[in-house]
Amino acid sequence: MGKVELNIEIDPELAAEAERLGVDLSVAGVAGVERALAIRRNALKSDTERSEEARAWAADNAEALKAYNERIARDGIFGEDFRTW
Repeated sequence: MGKVELNIEIDPELAAEAERLGVDLSVAGVAGVERALAIRRNALKSDTERSEEARAWAADNAEALKAYNERIARDGIFGEDFRTW
């Protein structure tokens, strides 16, 4: 699939810092658009869709969740003995 050329404006100080730190603005721009789309898609989902996804995730990870809960019941939570509350 081809690419679409896009011209954007960015604060010069932000661009200079990105260059200084080795941040590829093209890669960062694509990542930013992907993140914005993911947030927007999630915001447009219905409560039913979110519930179905949560149930599917729980089913897919049931074995790991069971093992985790068994380990916590057996060994406790890391650092629990240092808590002051």
